[in-house]
Amino acid sequence: MIIIKSRQEIDIMRESGKVTGYILNTLADFIKPGMSTMDIDRYVEQTIKKNKMIPTFKGYGGFPGNACVSINEEVVHGIPDKRRIIHEGDIVSVDVGATYKGYVSDAARTYPVGKVDDEAMRLIEVTKASFFEGIKYARVGYRLSDISHAIQAKAEGEGYSVIRDFVGHGVGREMHEDPQIPNYGKPGKGPRLVSGMVFAIEPMICQGTYEIETLLNDWTVVTADGKLAAHYENTVVINDGEPELLTL
Repeated sequence: MIIIKSRQEIDIMRESGKVTGYILNTLADFIKPGMSTMDIDRYVEQTIKKNKMIPTFKGYGGFPGNACVSINEEVVHGIPDKRRIIHEGDIVSVDVGATYKGYVSDAARTYPVGKVDDEAMRLIEVTKASFFEGIKYARVGYRLSDISHAIQAKAEGEGYSVIRDFVGHGVGREMHEDPQIPNYGKPGKGPRLVSGMVFAIEPMICQGTYEIETLLNDWTVVTADGKLAAHYENTVVINDGEPELLTL
């Protein structure tokens, strides 16, 4: 069941989204070669708690970190680790959630570390662009799969593949609510969008195959061919006009 949010609920989510968005914006300058993924996790935790909110990811399904920090071929769910060092030329995906008054915001970005090669930078840019193609259809009257199709068409049109096994989702009191929002599929399918729906829309795009593997830690997901992956996500409110991006 898709839960329609009231104006008051969206107001609360907007406050949470500001903090999540602030973290992701400031990480662009924070992340440096030589730091560990745990350094990023500590920054996320401190910033969320300083704003009197709760790190959503900590303990969610047993996840040990405050953020998912994934490097290069890691698609999602990288576990922060003080021994995992970030190097010049890496790309780092950070997925963050903050909970305020019982409501969740969820967003992600992929960052170039120092000077990265042109192909890595292009992957990051196309992943972001595929998100914005998708939200052209995040409007009242369109169907859910119109978003999915637009994301896929942009990514594959640029020569990339779209992860199948992980999808976007509704978000509100729970981090994962109905509906699931694949980043691929035919248009014109699924529920028709109405005002008050709130989604976490999150393209995960790869240089090579969309096939994935999960590491022995049972969390970290990597591309099966070892090629790079990127991630871009925002919490999006469906309105009568333009969609609102709470975490931008």
